[in-house]
Amino acid sequence: MSACKDQDPRIYAIQSRIRVVPNFPKPGIMFQDITTLLLDPKAFKDTIDLFVERYKDKSISVVAGIEARGFIFGPPIALAIGAKFVPLRKPNKLPGKVFKQEYDLEYGSDCLEMHIEAVEAGERALVVDDLIATGGTVSAAMNLLERAGAEVVECACVIEIPELKGKEKLNGKPLYVLVEYR
Repeated sequence: MSACKDQDPRIYAIQSRIRVVPNFPKPGIMFQDITTLLLDPKAFKDTIDLFVERYKDKSISVVAGIEARGFIFGPPIALAIGAKFVPLRKPNKLPGKVFKQEYDLEYGSDCLEMHIEAVEAGERALVVDDLIATGGTVSAAMNLLERAGAEVVECACVIEIPELKGKEKLNGKPLYVLVEYR
């Protein structure tokens, strides 16, 4: 599901604040830069508000943010809906025992880690990131949460690149995005 199809007037302002940087970080990649969105307090607040409006009544107890930009959007959403925030980190950034999940990116491969004790069986989780492209990172995040016994309710991203078909890697889990880049 996409908020941009709902015709919410805040979507245009959010979309207009996202800068596209050609050939970054590698040739052929059209990088979606959300730092320009963060420079506009109203557009940034509208972004958070749209997610909060969607999730405030869904009994979500865990908001899991994917490093690094999921750390920008996840905590304010978690606070607003009364959920805990769980950081999903790159390798070797978390002390103690962790679950690990390797995955493929649009331009390489990587790994996510989560503290084993961060999530309890039966908790309802929301995965948050800035963008879904090929779906590898979001799928890895879902796998980590599900291995810990959580129920992933939905995945939420500011931006989707539909042509890369990342939604197909989510095994039927709902995906909510604010902006589609075509």
